[in-house]
Amino acid sequence: MANPVAQFVIEKKIPFEMGGVDLSFTNSAVWMSVAIVVSVLFLSIAMKKKEMVPGRMQMCAELLYEFVARMVKDNIGPKGRSFFPFVFTLFVFVLMGNLLGLFPKSFTYTSHLAVTGALALTVFFAVIIFGFINHGVKFLSMFVPAGVPWWIMPLIIPIELISFFVRPLTLSVRLFANMMAGHIMLKIIAGFAVAAAGLGGVGIAVGFAPALVGTLMLLFELLVALIQAYVFAILSCVYLKDAVDLHH
Repeated sequence: MANPVAQFVIEKKIPFEMGGVDLSFTNSAVWMSVAIVVSVLFLSIAMKKKEMVPGRMQMCAELLYEFVARMVKDNIGPKGRSFFPFVFTLFVFVLMGNLLGLFPKSFTYTSHLAVTGALALTVFFAVIIFGFINHGVKFLSMFVPAGVPWWIMPLIIPIELISFFVRPLTLSVRLFANMMAGHIMLKIIAGFAVAAAGLGGVGIAVGFAPALVGTLMLLFELLVALIQAYVFAILSCVYLKDAVDLHH
């Protein structure tokens, strides 16, 4: 049975080093590039004609746009329209990474903490930067909830700070852990099916059960891929709301 963790190994496709820093073009970078190209091509082709009665591709593109636009409006508010391009890019990038990883011989870049961590840190610093741009020093008041007695502030403020600074960790780990766990299960079940089929005779009949379970798992993983992209995007919206409206 093939090693189920081997699918997550980073491989150098174009080795490159500069100043002692490894800048090699890896399989992860390859599939990120594929995700970007596929996304841009799809959206460009789908919206090229801009017909009043949309075709299937245009309808899918418009539904995707409306879905993210509504997510931004419902969670950030009307003032959050400026964040739409950012959230839309995040959602599509994560979604493509999750979906492309379901294809054989592909690489799921969203199953690596380095990638999901970088995305989460981007959201985290965006909140801080735009928070200070929009509110100045008053942005720090989000760590001091209104209505809390002064004598309990020494306890509340550290809790608020900790909850704020663990956001990148929880946001990144949730995505990477779900994608990695799902792909490991798929690999293990597929391995059982292949191993049983290789026995011939009864083995083929026995291998039918893992193959059926594997198919169901693949459909479930497709659902997880969609849900995790949605969760990542909506949590990003919730965090970005602090840069627009301070919570007390």
